[in-house]
Amino acid sequence: MPPKIAPLPSKRATRRVRTGKKGSDPSRVAEIFRRLSRANPEPKGELEHVSPYTLLVAVVLSAQATDAGVNKATRELFKVAATPRQMLALGLEELEKHIKTIGLYRGKAKNVMALSQKLISEHGGEVPRQREALEALPGVGRKTANVVLNIAFGESTLAVDTHVFRVAHRLALAKGKTPLEVELGLLRVVPARYLRHAHHWLILHGRYICQARKPRCDACIVCDLCFSRDKWFDCGPPPSNTPKGQPRHERQ
Repeated sequence: MPPKIAPLPSKRATRRVRTGKKGSDPSRVAEIFRRLSRANPEPKGELEHVSPYTLLVAVVLSAQATDAGVNKATRELFKVAATPRQMLALGLEELEKHIKTIGLYRGKAKNVMALSQKLISEHGGEVPRQREALEALPGVGRKTANVVLNIAFGESTLAVDTHVFRVAHRLALAKGKTPLEVELGLLRVVPARYLRHAHHWLILHGRYICQARKPRCDACIVCDLCFSRDKWFDCGPPPSNTPKGQPRHERQ
């Protein structure tokens, strides 16, 4: 679900806002995730699914497509094909008909059929819990494996999509030219107690608030902790009663 919108700060900047020194200071990072957690304690992925298998299929279909577009197609698909065997019985042609509104649907349909066959032949029709086994499936890369491990099996993995990549750089949480570099950077700085839901918070924040073209800085709950050159709203410094925005109860 979309994150809660913060009350609007009082000042709108007349020019690009310059903020303080950059850096992934542990107290600042902890405060960012504390606020995201407080606003949305139990974030959920927005791809609709009923099992690890349907989640896997939905994530494969979501590459270069919106979650809303995938959900629209899979609602009817999963009524008739919610297991690998049902998917193979449905057949490639019928699968293509169900997902033809999704970009690159022909290639994705072939991957879904191939991974379904491999799940049956090598894993008894079940989605494996091991990263290596997941990434060996057709159409499944590291990001897809991370999503499945996190949502289906509760692992503290961190999937980096375009939203996470953008937010990580704007908030100076992690640097890197590739999703893997950003993922490893985030894993080094995100406090362990927030890691389970970290990628959900970052995805939702990027999707609804820290948008690519027009970031909604005036509705951002971590605006005062942001160092981005794209920041346009003067939301002031962190709360003065705590060091660098760190809540009193979290001081060491």
